[in-house]
Amino acid sequence: MLLLRQAAIDRISQLTGASPAVLAGFRRELREGDLPDRLLQRGAGLAFARELPQGALLYLLVRAARPNRIVETGVRPGYSTAWMLAALDANREGELTSLGPGPTTGRAAGVREIGVGQFVAPSLRGRWTLALGNTEERLREILQNSPRIDLFFYDNGPLETRARFELRAAWEVLSDRGLLLAHHVDSNSAWGDFCRLQGLEPPQLLDPGPPPMGALSVRAR
Repeated sequence: MLLLRQAAIDRISQLTGASPAVLAGFRRELREGDLPDRLLQRGAGLAFARELPQGALLYLLVRAARPNRIVETGVRPGYSTAWMLAALDANREGELTSLGPGPTTGRAAGVREIGVGQFVAPSLRGRWTLALGNTEERLREILQNSPRIDLFFYDNGPLETRARFELRAAWEVLSDRGLLLAHHVDSNSAWGDFCRLQGLEPPQLLDPGPPPMGALSVRAR
């Protein structure tokens, strides 16, 4: 599933410091694992299956970075959530807090009929906290009441003002090895402007997609 994603895998090595040999081991895990099948069994359709390579990239990133604390926003069925939780489970450490439900505007047909967290198997929920109430105040509460965050994933829809707020708020609380990810970075100018504020030329991608996923490292700044 990652045959066409070598540039993204190289980017993961740059972001995390993981060697090609280590990443090759994680890729073997992916080939031998059954998470794509479990996602389909839990209701994921073709609209989500076409993004499977990016789910696998999230798995590789979390395995390589070994974050203790992950926060993601915009969770709905839990596609990305399931991949990151699977990686935390393999790491045997770390926790994920997901803020949702995210907006359904602009998403694949059928998302409205899918329950929040539906794709996350019970066996993966031990390291997961689902926080409902998708507002700026709720995110501030999560960020302020948490230890330093090692990975923040913005997946909260195309609204530019929301993206600007969340990227800025998350960057302020990332650890010294922290990573900032953003999905659908082509939906507005927030990601490109944020990259420039850090002295980096946009788009600073993890993967070109579609949809494109951006990635920044605190160490790169």
